[in-house]
Amino acid sequence: MEVKIGEVDDFFAKVGVAAFKVEVDFAVGDTIHIKGHTTDITQTIDSMQIDHKPMQNAKKGDSVGIKVKDHVRKGDIVYKVTA
Repeated sequence: MEVKIGEVDDFFAKVGVAAFKVEVDFAVGDTIHIKGHTTDITQTIDSMQIDHKPMQNAKKGDSVGIKVKDHVRKGDIVYKVTA
């Protein structure tokens, strides 16, 4: 099962980071699925930053950047994969 946790607002290609506003709490170690018109990535969150500071947890309303393993696009939906 998947729960929407946000929508990609920006992608920083040089560092491979997707930025988005959090709709549902999540943490480093959670598995996410990023889905879009040409995007389909499933990965575990290895690192996350809020205001350029490393964080372990993100709460609703936070603007976060997470390291992603492939190119994502503005408007792609970020889901948290749950059991």
